[in-house]
Amino acid sequence: MTARFALMACLLLAGCSRETPLPVLGQVPGFTLTAQTGQAFNGSSLLGRVWIADFIYTHCPGPCPLMTQRLKHVQQATPASVRLVSFTVDPARDTPPVLTAYAARFGAQPDRWTFLTGDPATLNMLDRDAFKLGSLDATFDHSTRFVLIDQQGRIRAYYSLALENMVDRIGHDAHQLEKETT
Repeated sequence: MTARFALMACLLLAGCSRETPLPVLGQVPGFTLTAQTGQAFNGSSLLGRVWIADFIYTHCPGPCPLMTQRLKHVQQATPASVRLVSFTVDPARDTPPVLTAYAARFGAQPDRWTFLTGDPATLNMLDRDAFKLGSLDATFDHSTRFVLIDQQGRIRAYYSLALENMVDRIGHDAHQLEKETT
C-alpha cells in the first residue's frame, strides 16, 4: 500500500509542477524597418526565436533610459537565444547612427539586441495595431510596457516597467516559451 501511495503522490506532484501556458494575446504582422546598422531588418528574421520588444526614443527625458536599462538587465538574465528589439517612436530623429550610439551607451549586444527605425506608418501600425501600446504622435507619450513574443510571432505577455521583479518575470517566461513545442 505504501508503494502505491508513493506512486500516486509522485503523479499528483508531477501534474502540479507543469506550468500553465502563457495566453496568446495577438500576432505580430510582417514588417521591414531599418536597424541601427543602417541595414534593412525584416521581422521574419525573428521567427523561430523568443523575443522581447519595447518602444522608446533616444532623447527621452523620462522613462526611456530606465526602460533601456531594464532591458539591459533582461539581456543579462536571459539565454543568448532570446532577442531584444527596441522600436523608436521618433523615427525622424532616431537615425541609425543615433540608435547605434544609444545602443552602445547601454551595452546592447548587437547580435542580440536590435534598435529599429524607419517608416513612421509602419512603426505606428506596430505600436498601435500589433502591440496595442499607443501611437506615434508629436507628444512622444508612449507605453512603458515590454512585450514577450514567442517563436511564431505571437504576443504572449506584457510587463509594466513598474512591475516588481520584472526582469526575473520576463526571464522566467522567456525560458518557459523556449521550452514550448511549436
